[in-house]
Amino acid sequence: MEQVVGEREAEEFTVVARKPYFGLPTACPICLPLFIYLKLAHFPFRLSFNSIFPDSDQIPYVESGTYVAYNNENSGVVECLKKDGIVDLDSEFQSAPDWVSIQAMINSWLADALTYELWVGTDGRSAYKIYYSDLSWPIGKVLFLKQVYSVKQRLGITKDNAEHREDEIYRRAKIAYGALSTKLGEQNFLFDDRPSSLDATFLGHVLVTLHALPDTSVLRSKLLEHDNIVRYAEKLKTELIESGSSSSGPQFRSVPSSSTPRKGPSNW
Repeated sequence: MEQVVGEREAEEFTVVARKPYFGLPTACPICLPLFIYLKLAHFPFRLSFNSIFPDSDQIPYVESGTYVAYNNENSGVVECLKKDGIVDLDSEFQSAPDWVSIQAMINSWLADALTYELWVGTDGRSAYKIYYSDLSWPIGKVLFLKQVYSVKQRLGITKDNAEHREDEIYRRAKIAYGALSTKLGEQNFLFDDRPSSLDATFLGHVLVTLHALPDTSVLRSKLLEHDNIVRYAEKLKTELIESGSSSSGPQFRSVPSSSTPRKGPSNW
């Protein structure tokens, strides 16, 4: 696995994320891929949780001394880490002929489907637990309803087209799962049997879908149709998360966050 570490010692880096639930180190669909990316790169870091501004679009972020990379800057934390020469798993893959199409399926179709399921397609309990469980009920409820409205706007859902948009979201997710299942086959990773940021993003999506969504979830049922994706996810979950304290893998520990992100608009 190729990585580039700058002048800062990797051990000084802290990932600030939303809290763990559902057997995952962080249940946030945006935070988990960052956690996995650094694990795949064997990049040591500390894991910290910040619940002060649950609707801040700056979470997750990475900090080391005066260096900070926020989620809402420069296309996300992973892109910042690559651009700044800190850790890059993708240098050999971005010229691959199907890189762009696979990236689009994961970051658009599957991301939209999971967002829809968390906020609209299910009862919302999982989303509430991930984002608002530390807040008092009235505040959490208001923020939750505000986010549901925001998600519907972002996905273009209205009273008149709700059923059509739902069908379209699930249809695209089904196509994406089929294509990714074929691409993956029985390999350990999506490209050349070596990890990339797309593995981190896809694995984060799969783990949240499998473990955070209810058994009645339509998206979860479509994912479960692809046994090789489930095996891929559970294998890497065991290696990267459940064996996190093993000497063969990178170390992390949870610490109270000393950082407070600037309050920004919600952008999940």
